[in-house]
Amino acid sequence: MEIIRSVEWMKQTARAAESAKHLVGFVPTMGALHEGHLSLVRAAKRQCSPVMVSIFVNPAQFGPGEDLEKYPRNFEKDCALLESLGVEYVFAPEASEIYPAGFRTSVRVEGLSEKFEGRVRPGHFQGVCTVVLKLLEIVRPRFAYFGRKDAQQARIVRQMVSDLNLDTEIVVCPIVRESDGLAMSSRNAYLDPAERRAATVLYRSLDAARRKINSGARAAGEILDAVNSTIASEKLAKLDYAELVDADSFERVDFLRGTCLLLLAARVGSTRLIDNMFIDAARDFSVSL
Repeated sequence: MEIIRSVEWMKQTARAAESAKHLVGFVPTMGALHEGHLSLVRAAKRQCSPVMVSIFVNPAQFGPGEDLEKYPRNFEKDCALLESLGVEYVFAPEASEIYPAGFRTSVRVEGLSEKFEGRVRPGHFQGVCTVVLKLLEIVRPRFAYFGRKDAQQARIVRQMVSDLNLDTEIVVCPIVRESDGLAMSSRNAYLDPAERRAATVLYRSLDAARRKINSGARAAGEILDAVNSTIASEKLAKLDYAELVDADSFERVDFLRGTCLLLLAARVGSTRLIDNMFIDAARDFSVSL
């Protein structure tokens, strides 16, 4: 496995693979890899060769007072995991490589970026889109893999790729959960033992909504009441938002129709966690947690 630090060498390596008619797969990460990330790598390995993974803690997507400095980093462990899965290239640039002196450009997807996570974290998705566009232009993969846990991010990236006529296809993979249901996240490392136990309330609230749907509930209010009451039962958790939205437009819906997402964000102690549930009303209201 080759570790690449410079944009120019990454471009040359990627162009050589492209010229050789290889099907390049790409998994962008900020490191602190867990099974959720590794599931994306495995999906890429099933479909592509070579597979390239970026490890870059992107300062542009952290707002004032957020956790840029304490964001978990374990580069050697990450590389060992990726090498064990047969990843051919790791792109691990310094911030000055991605944002050199004089850098002035940013990318914003209007309409999808201002709500929910965008409302709570102003500028976050602008930072995400800017770095993802740069990475996709550097690597030029045929497929790039994202997780559904960050559902709004995945939707925004898909919109950006479509709007800008990029040649990369965005593949959104299922949420990977711990045995107790907690969605895997690098930020789970911030939780102390009591908070870690309490954090399962996010999954439990989504599961309560699932049970409501399976029992025949179709109105957003009834479904969200199940979420709100479950979150309220956990004293260490504070709900930020719970919303039922159209999976494409991210507009709120009053009743289940088409494909929907139940979006959830809460703080457990000082750690902010997100989760979601996919609901396909066109297929007998099937639910994916």
